[in-house]
Amino acid sequence: MGTQNDPPVVPALWIRHDSDILQLWWDRLCTEMGPVPASRYAGGLFDQDRRRPIAQWYNPALNAALLVAIETGPEWPVQRFAVFYAPPGRGFTKVHMNNHEWFTRTPKKSPTEEEAFAAAVRSAEEFLQVEMDFI
Repeated sequence: MGTQNDPPVVPALWIRHDSDILQLWWDRLCTEMGPVPASRYAGGLFDQDRRRPIAQWYNPALNAALLVAIETGPEWPVQRFAVFYAPPGRGFTKVHMNNHEWFTRTPKKSPTEEEAFAAAVRSAEEFLQVEMDFI
């Protein structure tokens, strides 16, 4: 238990980082699966970083990350955003939430890609809020 002179506990910061997929994802995926299966996972998302948009948060104090990205192959008629979580320490998991998808054959019909992405980002932000309650 701290004393009155101890500084207040400050929660670890989650920093938005959307420019490129963090190396952390590839490293953890390779550790879990090996490089060849890892390169096939989610259509090569983690090693090719070719699909947009993404939303990503990183917590350097915890070495943890959260990612919203397209998980389906580009040839699929139904595209879907997924939320991936790399918890403090090691490993990664797909966060099972509502499906955030759209249909490529009807791109202007709701839900659109933009609507699906916005909904996935909201889900990720809700996940972060809950996660911070446990850290």
